[in-house]
Amino acid sequence: MTATTIEIPPKAATATLKFGSRDVRLTNLSKVFFPDAGYTKRDLLTYYAAMADVLVPHLKDRAMVMKRYPNGIDGKFFFAKRTPAGAPEWLKKCHIEHGSGSIIDFPMTQDAATLLWLINLGCIDLNPWYSRCDDINRPDYLNFDLDPVAPATWDSVCETALLVREALEKIGAPTFAKTSGSRGIHIYIPIQRGPLQKKVWSYAKALARELEKKNPALVTAEYRIAKRPPGRILVDYNQNAWGRTLASVYSVRPRPAASVSTPLEWAEIEQRIPLEEFTMATIPARVAEKGDLWKKLLSPRGRFDLQPHL
Repeated sequence: MTATTIEIPPKAATATLKFGSRDVRLTNLSKVFFPDAGYTKRDLLTYYAAMADVLVPHLKDRAMVMKRYPNGIDGKFFFAKRTPAGAPEWLKKCHIEHGSGSIIDFPMTQDAATLLWLINLGCIDLNPWYSRCDDINRPDYLNFDLDPVAPATWDSVCETALLVREALEKIGAPTFAKTSGSRGIHIYIPIQRGPLQKKVWSYAKALARELEKKNPALVTAEYRIAKRPPGRILVDYNQNAWGRTLASVYSVRPRPAASVSTPLEWAEIEQRIPLEEFTMATIPARVAEKGDLWKKLLSPRGRFDLQPHL
């Protein structure tokens, strides 16, 4: 079964999907996950089934932090790193040693079967590591999370994104943007693996501080919430720290309208495209029209050599 032929039964409360010799059991399909929009767990699974072809390559070979909403967005949620007991034998895991000396077996999303197994656990958005499992200390992405501090506007978020792009263009770094799925923008830079995560974090911090210095009326790099000046855009560099994650591209977010973290063209940011356009209901058609705007991020070619700038 390929992603384009995955079908979630329209009425059954439970279902078992077959992926060759692998079975994925889906449960509580009629449970409402997004009360305002009326979307059920079945709707969420249907969206991810439709997006599996473009989404799985962005998740493959990366440890996945699970943020589980078993009762939908209005229920309690919890984070989980360790693959739960009872996981399928075929599920691939990433074994990562933490500071305590304990080894945590994270699940990896290698295929559509694993993707839907994760969503069935109540994972609404997906949070993969920036590094791949074969070298968890050396990421192949640098990122900035642009987060508005009230009463900052979407226009200011877009303006800040363009400033970040301009700063990175000066050193020849390619930049890719997506909506956060909330009120902000995520900017990713594909980098050649080599620098340790701490070095990548340090570079991101220095750039954020420089942007703050040059644009004090618009930008803040202050990580302490209580000290952030109102009306600024936080250029969050701390998401580059070891073990931190952001919601992946094409992730549905636990927001009332089921918004989606969506790849953007830079022209769309320049034009201040409305955030309301990017929801679980609209993204499959957008991808069918535009393709995967982040496909270049999957290639080993064209990745930026950050090392000379550290």
